[in-house]
Formats: sequence, structure tokens, C-alpha cells
Amino acid sequence: MANNYKFKGVELASASETSVLTTATNETIIIKSIRVTNNTGNTPTFSMDLRDSSASNTEYTILKTQSLSANTTVELLTVPLILESSDILKVTASSSDSIHVGISYLSIT
Repeated sequence: MANNYKFKGVELASASETSVLTTATNETIIIKSIRVTNNTGNTPTFSMDLRDSSASNTEYTILKTQSLSANTTVELLTVPLILESSDILKVTASSSDSIHVGISYLSIT
């Protein structure tokens, strides 16, 4: 079993749902931090969902419509978030403003 600490940065430049992190087969991810930065003077909103890729293939809302003040950064997690094999973390912004998402996590294989 290998443990690797990683960081994933994603720039959102559209208002469509975007996959930001997908666990591999036989991988567990423990997310410690998700920081979202609004790099504009506008005030878009931001949502996050988790697609459970097990037999149910269900999508769960992790964060529903978080407002992002102009030129600010927000930490979204207060407790770790666990992703299991083949889960997909997706985010959606309300507009095509420049939003950056930074995810710090532990990958366990």
C-alpha cells in the first residue's frame, strides 16, 4: 500500500460542470483541503458534486451554491472528504469568470 500526498490545481473558465478529481481503480483519496479563489471583481457562485461510480452511479451534492465574493479565497472543507475507487469530484461555476480550485489530498493505493 503506497501513500502519496498530492496537490491538484484546476482553472474553471466556463459555466459547465467540470470533473476536477477522479480516483483510479483500487485507490482511495482523502481530501484535506479544497480552496476556491475568485480572481475577478464579479461574484459568481460555485457548486460541488460527487459521482459515486459504484453500481448505483449516484451523484451527491457536496456543496450547493456557495457565493464567491470578488477577489477572495474560500476554504470549503472543515473535515476530510473521502473518495473511493472510481469516484469523480465535479464542480460547476455560475459563470465563465476565472475561478481556481486547489485540492490537497492523500492518495492511497
